Amino acid sequence: MSILKKLAGQTALYGLSSMIGRAINFLLVPVYTSLLLPAEYGIVTELYAYAAFFNILYLYGMETTYFRFANKEGSQEPHIFNQVNTQVLFSSSILSVLLLLLASPVSSYLASQGNSPLLIEASRQSYKEYIYYVVLILFTDAALAIAFARLRIMNKAFLFAAVKLMNIFLTVLLNVILLWGLPMALASTWLSQDSKEFILRFYDPKDLVSYIFISNLIANVLQFPFLIKTFKGYKIIWDKVLYKPMLVYAMPLMIMGLAGMINEMLDRLILKELLPDDFYPGSTKLHALGVYGACYKLSMFMTLAVQAFRYAAEPFFFSRASDKSSPQLFADVMKWFVLVCILLFLIVSLNLDWIKYFLRNPAYWEGLSIVPILLMANLFLGVYYNLAIWFKLTDKTYWGIYISLFGALFTIAGNILLIPLIGYMGAAWVTCLCYGLMAFISLQIGQKYYPIPYQTGKIVLWIGSAIAIVYLLQFLVIGQMAVKLLIYNALILIWLVLVLVSEKRIIRSKAK
Repeated sequence: MSILKKLAGQTALYGLSSMIGRAINFLLVPVYTSLLLPAEYGIVTELYAYAAFFNILYLYGMETTYFRFANKEGSQEPHIFNQVNTQVLFSSSILSVLLLLLASPVSSYLASQGNSPLLIEASRQSYKEYIYYVVLILFTDAALAIAFARLRIMNKAFLFAAVKLMNIFLTVLLNVILLWGLPMALASTWLSQDSKEFILRFYDPKDLVSYIFISNLIANVLQFPFLIKTFKGYKIIWDKVLYKPMLVYAMPLMIMGLAGMINEMLDRLILKELLPDDFYPGSTKLHALGVYGACYKLSMFMTLAVQAFRYAAEPFFFSRASDKSSPQLFADVMKWFVLVCILLFLIVSLNLDWIKYFLRNPAYWEGLSIVPILLMANLFLGVYYNLAIWFKLTDKTYWGIYISLFGALFTIAGNILLIPLIGYMGAAWVTCLCYGLMAFISLQIGQKYYPIPYQTGKIVLWIGSAIAIVYLLQFLVIGQMAVKLLIYNALILIWLVLVLVSEKRIIRSKAK
C-alpha cells in the first residue's frame, strides 16, 4: 500500500506540473492575440508545429530507452546515463548544425508560402532569425531531456515538477515583459529619453514575434543550474555494445511518436501549402493559419480535461486489471468520462459569444466555427485513450502502433483532400474524423481480445443529441446576447437533468 501511495503521489506531481504548464501557456493566448496580427501569430503557430515534430527527431525515443536499459537486471545506471546522454548530445549537435545551415533556403520557402510578393523578402529575413531561435530551443530541450528522465528514475518528483514549473512561469514572465512591458515603457512619459534610447539598442518593438522564441530560449537555458547535480559523474562515452540495441529499441518508439504527432500537428504544418491563393479574400495564408492556430487553442478546455483523465486513469486501470469485476468498472468509467466531456463540449460551444473575447483581437473570431469540431475531436481522443486500455492490459501494444499509423495516413490524405476545398474547416473535420475512427477501430478490435460491456448505444445517443443541440441552435436568431446565453445554458442544464434522471432510474431498477 505504501508503494502505491508513493506512486500515486509521484504521478500527481508529474501530472500536476504538466497540467499547470498547459493551463498557464493557455493564458498567454490573450497576450498574443491582443498584440499580434493573425499573420504574425501564424508564424508562431507554424514554427512551434515544426518544433513539435523535430523534438521527436532530436530525442528519437531515447528517454524511454534510458528507462528500459537503466532498469535491466545487472545494468549500471550511471553508465547507461552516460551513453544515452552522449548519444543524444551528439545527434542533437549534428541535427542542429544541419538545420542552421539550411535556415536560409528553408526561410525562403516558408516566406514564399504565406505572404504577398511585396512582403516575401522581409519575411524571409525574419523567418531565418526565428529558425535560429527554434533550433536553439530544440537543442536545449534535448540537452536536458535525459537529465529530467534521470530525476524520474531517482524518484525526485518534486525537483522535476519544480524545475518544470519554474520554466513555465519564467517563460510567461518574459513574454509579458518583452511583449507588453517594454513597449508600454517606451510609449510612456515617465521613462527618460536616455533610458528609452538605451532599451532600443537591444530591443525592437516592431518585431514582437522574435521575443516569444527568445523568452522560451532564456527560460530553457536557466534550467541548467538547477540540474547540475543530475549530471554529477557524467562522462562522454561511446559504448559500441550498447549503441546498436539502444537504437533498435528506440526506432519503433520514434515512429510511434511521429505518427501521433502527424495526427496532432500536421494540419498546422500544411495548411499554408494546401490552401489555394485568395481562398479567404483579402487575407494571406499566414493570416488563415494564425486564425486557425488561435481558435484551436480554445479546444484546450477539452484537452486539459482529457489529459487530467489520462494521468488519473492509467494507474487506476492497471491497479484494477486482475479484478474480475474490472470490465464493468471500466465501462462505467467510460460512461461518466464521456458525460463530463459532453457537458464541457456543450458549455464551451454554446458560450462562444463571450469566450471569444479570450482572443482579444476580433480578427481571430472568423475561425470560431472550428471550435465545436475540435472540442468533439478531443472528446473522441479521450474515448480512444479510454479504449486503449485493452491492448495495454493484454500486452498487445503493437495494435497501438497500427491504429496510430492508420490515423496518420488518414490525417495526411484527409488534409490533402479537404483543405483545398473548405480551408481550415477541412483541417478541423479531418482531426475530428481521425480520432473518431481511431476510437471506433480500437473498440471493434478490443472487444475480441478484452471484452468490456461499454454502453455504446447510450454513449452514441448522448454525443448525437449534444451535437444536434449545438448544430440546431445555429439557426436560432436571438438579438440580445444575455438572453441568448440564458437560453443556451438553460438547455444545457435541461439536457444534463434528463440524462441524470434517466441514469438514476436505471440504477434503481438494477438495484431491485
